[in-house]
Amino acid sequence: MFLPIVAYGAPILRKVCKEIPEDHPGLPKLIEDMWETMYESNGVGLAAPQINRDIRLFVMDSIQIFENLEEDELDLYPDGPGIKQVFINAQIDELDGEEWAYNEGCLSIPKIREDVYRSESVTLSFLDENFQSHTKTFNGITARVILHEYDHIEGKLFIDYIKPLRKKLLQGKLNDISKGKIKVDYKMIFPK
Repeated sequence: MFLPIVAYGAPILRKVCKEIPEDHPGLPKLIEDMWETMYESNGVGLAAPQINRDIRLFVMDSIQIFENLEEDELDLYPDGPGIKQVFINAQIDELDGEEWAYNEGCLSIPKIREDVYRSESVTLSFLDENFQSHTKTFNGITARVILHEYDHIEGKLFIDYIKPLRKKLLQGKLNDISKGKIKVDYKMIFPK
């Protein structure tokens, strides 16, 4: 089932999310709905706060990015062909490598893209959809998507990383998004 995306300005996007117990009601269906919502919205990642749930859950699929790269871009990122993964109760263990810029966007902040600097790699402890425990290191574009989605469960947004002057210049667009004065190809919930 396609779930509406929460728009910028909603308080839930600024909440630090709570851990999920293994017996969380309806979790398999919620994960299934998140995949459907992410793909229908043309996203590569989706976090629970974006669908109005304050739990530590996100899904991501960096395979799509590699499938859409031009032939001469394939060598730009070390993590091809990407991964598709569910992350439950994720915690960052370590950030490593040089910070690098990439033009990021967000389903909750449509039609705004900005260069954001993030670490080359991240080591993460998390549970998968079967509540199996993992500690893995991710790099390249996969690490970037994970860090973007991880920020969501910590109450952060990608625009928090841009310079204050640039953010001030975007304030009108951000206000329009929070007031619902934007047209997108997917259903959204706007703050009251």
